[in-house]
Amino acid sequence: MKKLESSLLNMVLVLVGVALIMGGILAWVNHVTEGPIAEQAEQMLANGIKVVMGGEKLTVVSNDTIVQEIDGKEATFIIHHTQDGRNHNLGAAVESSALGFSDNIKVLVGFNPEGDILGYTILQSSETPGLGAKADKWFQEGQKGNIIGKNPKDKDLTVKKDGGDIDAITASTITSRAFLKAINQAYHAYINKGADAQSGATKQQEKVANR
Repeated sequence: MKKLESSLLNMVLVLVGVALIMGGILAWVNHVTEGPIAEQAEQMLANGIKVVMGGEKLTVVSNDTIVQEIDGKEATFIIHHTQDGRNHNLGAAVESSALGFSDNIKVLVGFNPEGDILGYTILQSSETPGLGAKADKWFQEGQKGNIIGKNPKDKDLTVKKDGGDIDAITASTITSRAFLKAINQAYHAYINKGADAQSGATKQQEKVANR
């Protein structure tokens, strides 16, 4: 009996030791890779801003982080204000997201000062490959669901099935709705700086940080 108890104790000690060692290794790996991953994400965002704003020669002059309450949940928007070399306002690139078929679709969309859509890119999506994943091209200029040049000022962008004029991705209406919702919310965050376009009483927090 004592031998059995001794063996069990040794097994527990070994397992605890292995767990501590593995935890230490994972913590070290996370520490080593955290910096490069953050740098890569920052570079991808910088490149994305140039793409959606339609130009290489621009500068991000300020960043607004706005938290709104939408449908009972908090939604965060990051607005990257841009200027050209002569300090002329070019508009802003806005980070926005909405729940799609399987997960959130996160987009970066560029607006000129009047609110016209200059371009967009998908920052994050877990939608079904071949269907929802088509959003990165479907709504681009020259494609079936083209939103470039449109302005949600008078009416939110919606798919034809909901009475709008945007062609939904074939067999992926839910993803199309989520994408357009993210675009519309980005527009309202940019134009109204956090004021709810429908109720005018959205809970908000705003922070401004210069980079």
